[in-house]
Amino acid sequence: MVLLQKIALAVTIIGALNWGLIGLFDFNLVATLFESIPVIEKIIYILVGICGLINIGILFMNLEERD
Repeated sequence: MVLLQKIALAVTIIGALNWGLIGLFDFNLVATLFESIPVIEKIIYILVGICGLINIGILFMNLEERD
């Protein structure tokens, strides 16, 4: 489970960096890389969302360890 959470965290960070590029420079790296294959672009966004949900588990796990 730890490996899955680390992978999910890495994907979420990459997704956050993409959102930072969108906010700062109006540049969507995912759309630029996969503009000719919109299905893959959509799958990447879905995976980033799923990884974000997995990371919620990391948040609660850290809170439980503090007690």
